[in-house]
Amino acid sequence: MAKEEVMSLAKKGKESGCTEALITCGERPEEFDMVREKLEEWNYESFLDYIVDISKEILNLNLLPHTNLGVLKKGEIKRLKKWNASMGLMLESGTELEVHKNSPGKNPETRLQTIKNAGEAKIPFTTGILVGIGENWQDRTTSLLKIRKLHERYGHIQEVIIQPFIPKDGTPMNDWPKPNESKILNTILSAKSMMPDVSIQVPPNLITNYKDTLLVGVRDFGGISSVTPDFVNPDMPWPEIETLRKKLKNYGFRLRERLPIYPSFTKNSDFMSPEIESVVKSISGRDGYRRQNS
Repeated sequence: MAKEEVMSLAKKGKESGCTEALITCGERPEEFDMVREKLEEWNYESFLDYIVDISKEILNLNLLPHTNLGVLKKGEIKRLKKWNASMGLMLESGTELEVHKNSPGKNPETRLQTIKNAGEAKIPFTTGILVGIGENWQDRTTSLLKIRKLHERYGHIQEVIIQPFIPKDGTPMNDWPKPNESKILNTILSAKSMMPDVSIQVPPNLITNYKDTLLVGVRDFGGISSVTPDFVNPDMPWPEIETLRKKLKNYGFRLRERLPIYPSFTKNSDFMSPEIESVVKSISGRDGYRRQNS
């Protein structure tokens, strides 16, 4: 997408009441000739230069960028931190699996290194695991333990996503079975018991049993957009906010909006640049910002 397209979409999001802009792409897109040609046409030396510029422009709209660009080096994360409230990368699995044999960027140690780089750079971070891609219980436990180990060292993990794998037509795994509900619930319970200070998230368009996921520890449904679909799972529409709100109320829970940087990280200036802090205060209002920190 050209910068003008990105900013047009960001403005629509702002007008619709969004507070977060998710910036995501495939692994190292500049490896493709078409992308390099576009970057040259747009006068960018690298794809990261382009994303830094986009993040800055989005922040100037009083929207908070959250970037997920796949595997990144520590220096790349540091460059993005100034203009991003938070960043993310799904671990998917902390053990080597057959499904990832042709995806070198999904090598567990490579992804864990990126999560470590984010910790050293003190950037609030989202990660998680995919359930139902050929892993077993021990694999899932190992994955969660590796995430916990990094969080214990750096304290930068703000949420862990437990994401069920959804088969897609036209892919090698299009006839793969979806993980059953008990597998998802047990994994959520394990994640919450291992990391009680971290929010456990499930994507609300990929599950139907909201009540039980909440009862076993889910406290986050991620981002829900009124402007764009879930590009990762385009066949799975977002739930309507008011419908979700009513369902949760019936279960004794209250749906509340959050920013892409959790309150616990806004209390520590090491995890938030002055540019990000300014927009957090502007969006929340100073009273809201103080409540967020209470």
